[in-house]
Amino acid sequence: MREDLAANLRRYRGRMTQPELSERSGVSVETIRKIEQAAEYNPTLNLLVKLATALDIPLSQLVKVPAGVPSGNPEEGVMALRRVLSPVDDLTGMDPYADVDESRLTIAEAEREAGAAWGEYWSGKYEKLTALLPATIAHVRATAAVVPAHERARADELLSRLYWCTGCTLVHLGHTDPAWLAIRLARESAEHGKDELLDATIRGSIAWQLLVQGRYTDAHQIAIRAAMTIEPGSSPALPALSAYGSLVITAATAAGRDQRVEEARDLISHAREIAARIGVDRHDYETYFGPSQVVMQSVDVAVVTEDYETALELAKDMPRDNGLPLASRCRHLADKALALTRTGHYSAALDTLLTAEAQGQDWIQHQSLPKRTTEELLDRDNKASRLRTFAKRIGVAV
Repeated sequence: MREDLAANLRRYRGRMTQPELSERSGVSVETIRKIEQAAEYNPTLNLLVKLATALDIPLSQLVKVPAGVPSGNPEEGVMALRRVLSPVDDLTGMDPYADVDESRLTIAEAEREAGAAWGEYWSGKYEKLTALLPATIAHVRATAAVVPAHERARADELLSRLYWCTGCTLVHLGHTDPAWLAIRLARESAEHGKDELLDATIRGSIAWQLLVQGRYTDAHQIAIRAAMTIEPGSSPALPALSAYGSLVITAATAAGRDQRVEEARDLISHAREIAARIGVDRHDYETYFGPSQVVMQSVDVAVVTEDYETALELAKDMPRDNGLPLASRCRHLADKALALTRTGHYSAALDTLLTAEAQGQDWIQHQSLPKRTTEELLDRDNKASRLRTFAKRIGVAV
């Protein structure tokens, strides 16, 4: 990751000198030089946001190299997803529904396909999804075009869930532009449905995409506004309470990454109250919320605000048998590993990363945080064979 960041910073700086970038970003020339030389330096998230803003690019574009998924089948992979998200049949004169009878699914089949796709997503199998989603989206889109009127809303909601899954997958692969197109298509399809909770939770995912881009104020405002539209009363149904709590915790994360620590803590406190009302970890509308999710995001906020001792204390509250999906469990372990590294517990940090790898081998290949932490550990001890072997497995230069 350090080499990728160095190359990206040099590339996007272009003809701008290091002193000019320093003046625009407020980051010292010495720090910029260290990053570009891939020296032993690990910039904070806030510092990277300043650099990306000064360069006029999304944060994700600065820190991550988009991943392709090579395949012998042109109907699979990232480019296939791009094509299915941006059809041109109306411009080429092709009939988009010429083979609709062969490609359409029943509503029950579409339900199963959408559920299966999200199952793969929460298991961190992003490459597998690039093979599954293009055809599935095309089939469900054909279904939505021909179903009877009384099934149209449900078909649109299922298509929305698939676009949503596609957007989330593309974010993890580093393709933020088509990811944004996918999540906006998801919102559009959801508006054709009748489920206000689906629309609200998709807006929460839009906020998450903006978080990835470093647009923290926008992310916060969208999550708060979406939460207000479904704010539960005194005795709400559990799915509504769960969806509301998920939006509150997203807003807390945005505030934390924007270094608005007190606001983030207030929102987390509110989310904790909601989780206590629910009492268990729930999975509603492709999102997870409950006591475990509150602990996870509390740790995340402490990490991004560089309060590592607090992060490790908060992590002790994670239930042993928590209801988090695999991808979230691995992300929590990655946060813990960084906190352990920054507090000098290097062996424990490596053990935590190895646990994350054991649980999510596919997940860890596409995540920058564990790779960045591994680079820090290598700075401390480049000779440790266990660490070097792990680094090589996840694509970190040794």
